[in-house]
Amino acid sequence: MRDVWRGPLRACGYLLLSGAAGLAGLVLMPLSLVVVTLIAVAGLGLLLLPPWAGFLVRWADLHRHRAARLLGEEVPVLSTPASGGLRVTLRDPVVRRVLVWVPVFTLVSLGSGLVGLLLPGLVLNTCQALLWWAFPAGVESTMYWYRVDGWAIASATVVGQTILFVVLARWVVPPLARAHARLCLRMLAPSETEVLTERVDRLNRTRADVVDTHGAELRRIERDLHDGTQARLVAIAMQLGVAREAVSDPAVATLLERAHEGTEEAMAELREVIRHVYPPILADRGLPGALTALAARTSVPVRLDVTDPGELPVAVETAAYYVVTEAVANAVRHGAPTSISIRLARESGLLRVEVRDDGRGGVDETAGSGVSGLRRRVAALDGRVTVDGPLGGPTVIGAELPCGS
Repeated sequence: MRDVWRGPLRACGYLLLSGAAGLAGLVLMPLSLVVVTLIAVAGLGLLLLPPWAGFLVRWADLHRHRAARLLGEEVPVLSTPASGGLRVTLRDPVVRRVLVWVPVFTLVSLGSGLVGLLLPGLVLNTCQALLWWAFPAGVESTMYWYRVDGWAIASATVVGQTILFVVLARWVVPPLARAHARLCLRMLAPSETEVLTERVDRLNRTRADVVDTHGAELRRIERDLHDGTQARLVAIAMQLGVAREAVSDPAVATLLERAHEGTEEAMAELREVIRHVYPPILADRGLPGALTALAARTSVPVRLDVTDPGELPVAVETAAYYVVTEAVANAVRHGAPTSISIRLARESGLLRVEVRDDGRGGVDETAGSGVSGLRRRVAALDGRVTVDGPLGGPTVIGAELPCGS
């Protein structure tokens, strides 16, 4: 029995609270008009409108979550309006929906609240009909359009009101409450464009977190390989060298020599792996220092125009370094340039890298030039690579990498 009446009671409570909120809406609407009027009259509304819009959004979000709980749905919290003055506030889609929702919600809530009020009213009237005999002399118990002055009419009134109560509680109030809740959710629901924008923003944030975590993991792996595995291989190579010098058996000496050479080859391969995982020079000297070292060891004269970009995400720093090293290596290997210039700057939340050479040009990305690999690496960070390499040169390879403001 309790489960049978739980739904109608919840629906009745929802409508009663909505009716009270409708009464509050009768106050909120004139206050909103006052705020808007103050904008035109004294400009005070310019200061009042953003916080007032924020209050209305929180008010709407409260009833939106009430509606969602009644329907058994989950909805995200409405975004707080951006603080940027009158124009930004009025252009906020959430604020616009709430401003349309407030008067509609007020009117609908007042009507549905009256329907919800019928159920407790019927209970009170039923009690009054049953207690008609307890009223003082001279006080008549009047129900609707007739007087209750006997058990026959009192019993008929109780039966009629009980039937009406059951009908309202089972087949009127719950559907009305659900309709009210659906209207509330539908009017405050974000548009498809807003949903897609929110998903894109969330994916961008998630991808940025994944990239940062991946970069930190690469640094950890590089540090473990450099300080752990490589150090142990060096120690083993030294021990093998000492053992080879100390042993007198030529066959054993030969085996030790081969083992020593194998260890040296393993160390060379490990250094190459470490360099591709995360160049140690980035951890030691940072991106500007790493580019300076690259210029110093390049066989072609390199001119640097590098400003300190400050602290960068590990993945961005690594990608920028590989863009420069690959572009310089391609220029030296295929372009026969007489000079190369490298430019690095951080501007408006972007790390911009540019490598220019005066070689023969004619970059062909389909011929294994490495540019396609650079594009994939940079695209994973939501950046882009540009290549301008006409025949005869010059060749310019640039990259833009988001790195925050």
